[in-house]
Amino acid sequence: MTGSTTRSHNTGALPAPAEETASENHDPAELGELERAVLEMVWDHGVRSAEQVRDQLAQTGRRLKESTVRTVLRRLEEKGYVHHSVDNRTFLYQPAQSRQAVAGRAVRRIVDWFCEGSVEALLIGMVDNAVLDRDELRRFAERIAAAQASTTELNGEPRIAPFPGKPQTSDNGGGQ
Repeated sequence: MTGSTTRSHNTGALPAPAEETASENHDPAELGELERAVLEMVWDHGVRSAEQVRDQLAQTGRRLKESTVRTVLRRLEEKGYVHHSVDNRTFLYQPAQSRQAVAGRAVRRIVDWFCEGSVEALLIGMVDNAVLDRDELRRFAERIAAAQASTTELNGEPRIAPFPGKPQTSDNGGGQ
């Protein structure tokens, strides 16, 4: 017999540590265009079934079989980007990580590949190539100044407080 017949009864709890490790090691740049489109839908809506994703894709002109969409969702789960719960035999997928966390990993990869690990080199390149406009630069400078002003000591180590308006998350392994 091929395939697994084990049924998952995940109640929507956080993904298993193995999935977290997979997502930390997976390079977001290696996601295919369809994987990115499906992940965007899950991020945008929070919880999606394969049928809902297929219907949304059809609205954008992409008509796919539900089995294809289920395969994409399963691969995203294997890579640690989504996890699922089961409701009346329907798999409901939700983000395992926030969009910002995945974007942060992608940027870190760019910094490592093209800027020899220098975030400053990346930012200078963005300024020199007009990727950031004046308003974005001003807001960025304000956030840096606020973070520097909010530096506190925690366990004898300097700590920079989160940017204004950004919720602080505890290190309990949860959150998006």
